[in-house]
Amino acid sequence: MAVKIGSAPDSWGVWFPDDARQTPWPRFLDEIAQAGYEWTELGPYGYLPTDLPTLKRELDRRNLNVCGTFVMAALEDPQRWPDLEKQMVGAGELLAGLGVSYLVLIDDVYSDLYTGEELTAPDLDDDAWKQLIETTHRATNAAMQTFGLQVVFHPHAETHVEYEPQIERFLADTEPAVKLCLDVGHHAYRGGDPIAFMRKHHQRIPYLHLKSVDPVKQRKVEEKRIPFAEAVAQNVFCEPSEGTIDFPAFRDLLLELNYEGFAVVEQDMYPCD
Repeated sequence: MAVKIGSAPDSWGVWFPDDARQTPWPRFLDEIAQAGYEWTELGPYGYLPTDLPTLKRELDRRNLNVCGTFVMAALEDPQRWPDLEKQMVGAGELLAGLGVSYLVLIDDVYSDLYTGEELTAPDLDDDAWKQLIETTHRATNAAMQTFGLQVVFHPHAETHVEYEPQIERFLADTEPAVKLCLDVGHHAYRGGDPIAFMRKHHQRIPYLHLKSVDPVKQRKVEEKRIPFAEAVAQNVFCEPSEGTIDFPAFRDLLLELNYEGFAVVEQDMYPCD
């Protein structure tokens, strides 16, 4: 087994390129290095410096390497392709310049993060689902052909691919070239069993996000339909040892599978004190 362990700006309360409530990027880089990590994601494009020489200098002086970053857009809406393409070009140039292999692709949320108001239908009709699949293939091919990057699709809470049946359908409808970023915390947040899922689909999962979920707070979120940002603010994603994920069992599975890939430790926060 050869697992490369990293972390991400998400654990420092970073969701957006620029937000006064977020941890300033120099402090984030200082603290992730002080914590002992050697790998990091870049976070939302524009949070860390987008000038490649500047970014490389800031990483090198802290002995940090980059494992990937994410782009996010409504994949079922063809009119959003220009926005997604712009993110991919910006992030792709940085990742390629740093010798990185992975780009994390996320569908946009269907509800307002703060109020819970539905922005689009939580479930897609067949035509919209087909468009989501086509956009995923288009992004996967473009990232590989232009920058040599492997897209890993991230099933994410409050998006159109969040529950296990939706993820199973996504895998069935996409080409094997489309890989997954399995976020074990988001998987459990929506009632899935990440260990069983990893065992079943490990050949398409080269990239992991490791976080855990407070089961009592998760039930409260489900019962009261608490908006995602408020759920995060209430610490529904908790310290790994205090949550529902059995990490020793997950480790044992990775050993059994001889897993080789990245595992990015996260604790969703926004903001964090």
